Amino acid sequence: MQKLDTKRVTMAGLIAAIYTATSLVTFPVASGAIQFRVSEALCLLPLLLPECVIALTAGCVLSNLITGCAILDVVFGSVVTLIAAILTRAVGTLIKSTALKLFVGGIFPVALNAFILPLIWLWCYGALEYMYYLQVIFLLVSQSVAVYGLGVPLFIGVRKIVQKKQNV
Repeated sequence: MQKLDTKRVTMAGLIAAIYTATSLVTFPVASGAIQFRVSEALCLLPLLLPECVIALTAGCVLSNLITGCAILDVVFGSVVTLIAAILTRAVGTLIKSTALKLFVGGIFPVALNAFILPLIWLWCYGALEYMYYLQVIFLLVSQSVAVYGLGVPLFIGVRKIVQKKQNV
């Protein structure tokens, strides 16, 4: 049993590192009022791996800290990631159909980030109120591209690897 726990901790660390590294490599577009985080493609992985819930949260915390976000943005933005990952994980355990699982599981990181992050940014950094609506629209698009456009192929590839390892 301890070996399984070590594997999960290692996997969580790896996913957190990938999230953080991807955010840093794409920093100019991965942070700020208008952002596109390629690392959000990892947000469907809790459908497969429970350790990804904490991994995504840790990756978000690290990315936001390193890129100089306000502390309230680091805390509350990471809580949004945690809630989205928990809900995505719940979908992974409740829904059997892969297509439906991917569609419903992706709603949480897309919608929660799109509607809540701009509120956090408004609170932390101040902005004109109309910016909220522009940020929501932009995040709906960018999160959908990251989660569904990049995340679904990633999910399919990781699922094949996980299934292979389970069959060994």
